[in-house]
Amino acid sequence: MSVVFIPPDQWLTLLTMNYTGLLYTLRRASVLGLYLVLSIVLSSCSTVSYYSQSVVGHSRLMLARVPLDKAIENAQEPVKAKLLLSKELVTFAVEQLALPSSSSYKSYVALEREFPVWTVVAAAEFSLAAKQWCYPVIGCASYRGYFNQAAAHAYADKLKSQGLETEVGGAPAYSTLGWFADPLLPSMMRYGDSEFAETLFHEIAHQKLYINGDSDFNEAFASVVGETGVVRWLQANNTAGLVAYKSNLKVQQQFYLLVANSKQALQAVYQSKLTPIEMAAEKHRVFDHLRASYEALKTQQWDGQDWYRSWFDNDLNNAKFAALSTYRQRVPELRALLTKCDQSLIRFYKVLSSAKRVDQKVIVPNACPPLTYAQTS
Repeated sequence: MSVVFIPPDQWLTLLTMNYTGLLYTLRRASVLGLYLVLSIVLSSCSTVSYYSQSVVGHSRLMLARVPLDKAIENAQEPVKAKLLLSKELVTFAVEQLALPSSSSYKSYVALEREFPVWTVVAAAEFSLAAKQWCYPVIGCASYRGYFNQAAAHAYADKLKSQGLETEVGGAPAYSTLGWFADPLLPSMMRYGDSEFAETLFHEIAHQKLYINGDSDFNEAFASVVGETGVVRWLQANNTAGLVAYKSNLKVQQQFYLLVANSKQALQAVYQSKLTPIEMAAEKHRVFDHLRASYEALKTQQWDGQDWYRSWFDNDLNNAKFAALSTYRQRVPELRALLTKCDQSLIRFYKVLSSAKRVDQKVIVPNACPPLTYAQTS
C-alpha cells in the first residue's frame, strides 16, 4: 500500500493554491480527500500536525480500496456475506428509499484498527452546548475528527487543560458526503445485518441532504432515514428480523428518553442563579440520579440486560450529553414530519431541502404539502 506524503516545505505552496482549482484537482485524483480541503483553509490556530494527519489518514484509506467484486472473491466468512449484502442494501437504498446512486460503498478496505476515525466533542463545565469547529465546505460541526486514536485523546487532553469537558468516541463509518468514493469498512459490519443496513442507509442519507453548519439536524435526519430504511428493508425481506429490530429501537428510545430527562434537569441547573460550587454539586446529583434511573430501567424493562454499560464506563460529563444529543435531539420532530408526509420519503426530502434556516439552524416545517404533478413525473 502506497501512502501520499507531502513534505512540510510544500505546505505553504498548498496554502496559497486557488481553493476551487485545488478542489477540482482533489476530486479527480481521489487521493487527498475532503479532509485536506478542509484542513488547508482552517483558522490559524490549527496546526500542521492536524493537516498532516488529515492528509495521511484519508490517503491511506483511499489508496487501500479494493473493488467490491474482488474483495468478495478474496474474503472469508462472515465478511464475504456482509460484502454481498452491501450490494443488495445499496440497491435498496436507491430504488426504495430514493437515496442517491454514487461511487461510494463499491469498494472495501480491510482496516486493521478498530475505527477509521475518532471524534472529539467538547463542552464547557456548565453548558450542554458542544464546542463548534468551522470549515468552509461543510460549515460548522460539533466535533473534530482524527485518524489516530492517540492524537484524538491528546487533543482532548489539551481541551481539558483549557477547562472544557471532553468525549472521545470511535466512528464506525467514514463519509466524505459523496465527494469521494467512500469504502466499506469492517467497523461498519461488526454487528448484525440490521445494524449494518442502518449504518449504510445513514451514511448514504448524508449524500442526499446535508445542511452546512447544523450537525444536530444532519445526524438526526440521517438517523431517521437509516432507521426507516431498515424497517422497510426488513418488512420486505425478514419479518422475524423486523420484530427484533423494533425491539432494539424501543430499547434505544427508552435510553434516549432517560438521557433527555437528565439533560433537561441539567439545563435548569445551568440556567439557575446558583454559585459555581452549588451548581457543580447539583450537576453531580443529576448524574447520580441518571445512573440510578438507568439501573431501574435495566432491571424493570430489559430483564437485566446492560445495553448501555459502556456509556457509563467513564465519568459522565456535558460533552457526553452533547455527543449523544447531536444524533438524537431532533429525531422526534423529524419523525413527526415524516408522518405528516404520509411516510413518503420523497416528500420528506423535498420539504426539508427547502426548509428555512435561522442562525444556521434548520427550522423543520410544520406541514408536508403533497408533490405536484411536475415533481412526481
